Amino acid sequence: MPTTATPTPPTRPYIGRFAPSPSGPLHFGSLVAALGSFLQARSRQGKWLVRIEDIDPPREMAGASDLILRTLEAHGLEWDGEVVYQSLRHGRYDEIIEGLYRAGHLYWCRCTRREIMAAGGFYGGHCRELGLSASGCAARLRQRQPVYHFEDALQGRISVPAALAEEDFIIRRRDGLYAYNLAVVVDDMDCGITEIVRGADLLEPTVRQIALYQMLGAPVPAWVHLPLAVLADGHKLSKQNHAPALALDEVRPALWQALAFLGQNPPPELAEGTVAQMIAWGIAHWQLARVPHQPTILFGGNKPDT
Repeated sequence: MPTTATPTPPTRPYIGRFAPSPSGPLHFGSLVAALGSFLQARSRQGKWLVRIEDIDPPREMAGASDLILRTLEAHGLEWDGEVVYQSLRHGRYDEIIEGLYRAGHLYWCRCTRREIMAAGGFYGGHCRELGLSASGCAARLRQRQPVYHFEDALQGRISVPAALAEEDFIIRRRDGLYAYNLAVVVDDMDCGITEIVRGADLLEPTVRQIALYQMLGAPVPAWVHLPLAVLADGHKLSKQNHAPALALDEVRPALWQALAFLGQNPPPELAEGTVAQMIAWGIAHWQLARVPHQPTILFGGNKPDT
């Protein structure tokens, strides 16, 4: 039973990505993740892809996908190839689920979130041997090869509780919507992503995603989890916390500030340069080792400090 996941050596051409959900416009925390993943890819002469993770319609905002793409363009973050939309990939997710079911790697579960929380917060396998049908049930992955540790290029070794690593987790919900852990792995696998650069709020789910990569026989990418922009009270800067949207009429202050947040020490005079000059400087001077490991308090109250 493996306890540690080691990413596949980077023998393939570098391919990175940025994968926002269209639940609202991009904010400063989103820019940090996008810029970090972009610079990591471009500094390695790699490709940088964009994917819109629109698999949860009840949480999506009308027009957010187009606004996200315009915001990336305004900040000089040009992607390679066509944008991937998860809403157009349902057939692929169904194919993977069917294959896992035929191989005995998943089963159908009728337990509710309330029941699981009442039992301690982690699913104990109640439906594993009941042989339920798919109707009205969630699809759960049989966790036969849990991953307890993995190596992050910035954060070092990450360990998770055994209960989290060993839990049979959902890959399709009872309402028929696909779970994040399924869609993100299938998409990154199909796009040949070699390294995933994203926010540190996704550290814990990584072990589940690695387990699914291994179950599907796919190469495991390398991992970089960037520090989060947080509020003065310690909460993550996010759409749920009503983080202010990035301005499109004057993007240079936010871009310079994102470079500084990522520890790259941009010179003050760069703040007066063009967006293209800022991006070119960032690519030429990018050093992952300079990125802080811990979240940085950026906002006080509800207003930016700038």
